[in-house]
Amino acid sequence: MTGKQLVKCLFNNKLNRIRYTGTTIILILSFTMAGAQYISEVLEYMPAPGQFINSAPWGLPSSASSIVGTVNGSLCLGSFGGYVIFRFKNPVENHPDNPYGVDFTIFGNPLADWSEPGIVWIMEDDNENGFPDDTWYELNGSDCYFSSSVRNYEVTFTNPGDTAAMDVPWIDNAGNYGTVQANSIHTQPYFPDRDSFPSIPEHEYTLTGSSIEAVVNVTDGPGIKSIRRAFGYADNQLRGVPPYTKPDNPYTEEIENSGGDAFDIDWAVDSVGEYVDLDKIHFVKVQNAVQTYGGLLGELSTEVTGAVDVANDGSISGERDMIVIRDLPVEIEATTFQLEAFVFHGGRLQTNRTVLWTSNKADATVDEDQMLKVNEPGPLVLTGSLTDRPEISATVSTTIKIDYTTLEAGMETSPHIKLFPNPAYNYTRISGVRAAAVSLYDAVGKCSLSFENYYEGDPIDLTGLQGGLYMVKIDHGERVVWMKLLKE
Repeated sequence: MTGKQLVKCLFNNKLNRIRYTGTTIILILSFTMAGAQYISEVLEYMPAPGQFINSAPWGLPSSASSIVGTVNGSLCLGSFGGYVIFRFKNPVENHPDNPYGVDFTIFGNPLADWSEPGIVWIMEDDNENGFPDDTWYELNGSDCYFSSSVRNYEVTFTNPGDTAAMDVPWIDNAGNYGTVQANSIHTQPYFPDRDSFPSIPEHEYTLTGSSIEAVVNVTDGPGIKSIRRAFGYADNQLRGVPPYTKPDNPYTEEIENSGGDAFDIDWAVDSVGEYVDLDKIHFVKVQNAVQTYGGLLGELSTEVTGAVDVANDGSISGERDMIVIRDLPVEIEATTFQLEAFVFHGGRLQTNRTVLWTSNKADATVDEDQMLKVNEPGPLVLTGSLTDRPEISATVSTTIKIDYTTLEAGMETSPHIKLFPNPAYNYTRISGVRAAAVSLYDAVGKCSLSFENYYEGDPIDLTGLQGGLYMVKIDHGERVVWMKLLKE
């Protein structure tokens, strides 16, 4: 490379570093867009206890500097409330030409089925003193309106006082308590060491922030999952490909460009949850938003590997409408369940738009208050679509396992309809109906027999069924009747 070529490379901000080996110059290039703004300074690192704290490369004070000027650093925030505050060299502008309206992207190390969501806060340097001592505004993500989300959540951690890994007790401001559990892989103390983190009290300390509910499945061994949130959280979406200044659309599931988690300054809300309008921001705080144990993988602990300012490009646009439905439990043991669904445009809540619900079950309905009603056990898939844009939809699923005691109390019975014989051995019959659709469900809610066109007096063959209690659903057009049948 000639001297002119070297100067040109430096000018275009493509030269990462030069290594000299004798008389040979080895150039290590970083192919990023000219003028890219990475983190220029970490101002504060306050971890919560966790399995990576007090150890390299993720949980030492020096780890904070690893996220400066790159997206490949290594910084762990520990369990709930742990945070890092950083800045870019220049303010991040809320620019109208930014792709999808987003302004910066934060990168972490999530896996395909493992999200460790962190809430992001932003601040303007209103007093122009160069310190993050003005007002923090939370960036509302997809889960912020769920009933399970809590603002001003506090957790107090207590030092167990040992030189090796021990469970770290915690208690929150709602009276819940537990531990950050130690494991055999990470054997150092999990409570931040006083020598490394002198600003953290030696015996106990309290961290405050907003909390969301992680959706974690820890029952499947190697299949442990922490489900990705829809948008608005750090350490949530997989990384894509360079250039990292070309962001992904946060309102779609696909990874189109850089991946990571893109954020829009327009999502900012004040202390009572009202949206605010900011032209630019100077400081960013990333804070772990969950207090959750992940089984074999330990506590959920938000990680940050870097951040980058988005490059202006008005030619890039994409979908900005989104429906977000709160995840359903794996199983619902009831005939009614309160759903929670919200419509967003550009990441801001839309209260004047309506969701239309469809289902794989004919008997499942959702009323105007988003109350699910279902009479029949088994797998349930619900899809919510915008009435004004049906192509915008979201889907959730569960399995309905009806409690027969509750079902019997809530469903109609009829003195005119009878099962005979009951108890039954090989066969039973139904009287009191001319024609009906009939289904038999076992004790775990599995449909064991089903007849679309049953006529009064026809024998129902039970020889293939195991002995036990069954619920018989009889739909004879006017109403649905449920009856108990004992198979001997």
